[in-house]
Amino acid sequence: MPLLPYGLARPFLFGLDAETAHDITLHALALTQATPLRFAYSSTLVDDPVRIAGLVFPNRVGLAAGLDKNARCIDALGAMGFGFVEVGTVTPKAQPGNPKPRMFRIPQARALINRLGFNNDGLDAFVANVQRASFRQRGRLLGLNIGKNATTPIEQAADDYVSCLDAVYPHADYVTVNISSPNTRNLRELQNDAMLDHLLAKLSTRRRVLQRRHGRAVPLFIKIAPDLEDGQVAQIAELLLRHGMNGVVATNTTTRRDAVKGMAHGAEAGGLSGAPVLAQSNRTIARLRTALGPDFPIIGVGGILSAQDAVSKIEAGADLVQIYTGLIYQGPVLVQQAARAVRDQCRTKAADPFKGGKLPA
Repeated sequence: MPLLPYGLARPFLFGLDAETAHDITLHALALTQATPLRFAYSSTLVDDPVRIAGLVFPNRVGLAAGLDKNARCIDALGAMGFGFVEVGTVTPKAQPGNPKPRMFRIPQARALINRLGFNNDGLDAFVANVQRASFRQRGRLLGLNIGKNATTPIEQAADDYVSCLDAVYPHADYVTVNISSPNTRNLRELQNDAMLDHLLAKLSTRRRVLQRRHGRAVPLFIKIAPDLEDGQVAQIAELLLRHGMNGVVATNTTTRRDAVKGMAHGAEAGGLSGAPVLAQSNRTIARLRTALGPDFPIIGVGGILSAQDAVSKIEAGADLVQIYTGLIYQGPVLVQQAARAVRDQCRTKAADPFKGGKLPA
């Protein structure tokens, strides 16, 4: 358990603008991660190894991309008990993102809205930060999340993704291709049939080259939105299988506002995360599981604010889960609670397969 209860820090952080609190927290984590002060937020790793996509994950609970876009705090975040950490989204060139204010809490709904827009320091700084981290040397797994620059025309988006893949491939345990942020203009068009077919074909071809060059196969995951119709989910599933992708991350934030209608900041533009997206994300996971079959790796993310929320993603069909907004509302203790609950649930299913759900891989 962390030495410093998050409940002591949260009132101060929630008294600040959401992005200011975010920046202060990341700066503090970056400064302390190589010092004894890291024990203030460290937790014991829950041991629950599982093999997914050819990788052995120390446990099934990871950090979702978006919190640490520049990979500055990998070791600090890993110390919180995550079995794996995903950082990014990184783009080829540095970019400031969208104008501020662009991040809003909705405590009444235990939710966030952000329209950050892939603000990051670019590939060179990102890779340098990844190389400085010791997280992978301790047997944990690191995912690197890649995207396209806002100024790159959507028709040339594949070139940005290939550039990012080239740079991060040697340093990643897996790479996630983010085609589902609602905060980069036209990005979600890449989920459409023809454009996704083109993108995945280029990535698949480039991955074969990189695999020969580096002598190792790095799994590729695709991150999709929760705002998809059944037919779109089926099309995406077919393309993932056709192009030999290794997994899918479901889901990103939602553009729907039904759950926060009438609340302060509820009408802000951007992606909504937190409790309101849980059911929507779980429905997408279940649809993917049906379309992809029992063995295709799925990382479930969206709306995990309790241990039971994490279990619900496993019950929907996910193999692994990721947390972001829940960490902001509940603190690092959520990581250990979720990992234990998911471990116990998977062991129960393995002992009694007639209870339903997806068995551990």
